[in-house]
Amino acid sequence: MQIQVNTDESIEGSEAMTAGVEAVVTATLAQFSDHLTRVEVHISDENAGKSGQRDKRCMMEARPVHQQPLAVTHEAATVDEACVGAAKKLRSLLESHFGKLHDVKGAPSIRDNENR
Repeated sequence: MQIQVNTDESIEGSEAMTAGVEAVVTATLAQFSDHLTRVEVHISDENAGKSGQRDKRCMMEARPVHQQPLAVTHEAATVDEACVGAAKKLRSLLESHFGKLHDVKGAPSIRDNENR
């Protein structure tokens, strides 16, 4: 799983920040690493330079193998909080997405049953 971190012009994308974001994504999405080709992280400051309670925004887009991308967004007071929140939302979305591919209403799909 490749992780790509992008920032807007008002957020300084230092190596330390990038490493921290990559660590959060890797730890939170570890169970899906074999199923994802890439995770793109876009960090922005919604009101660039002005202070605000929830002005940092993190959008994460996961690219499952041979499937359409899935994306989530989280806003928070700091970049770290926004990234952690987005990673948790993405993990939840991926759990739901991959669960629906293999189970139907909590049971295996009849399409998986070779006896029919």
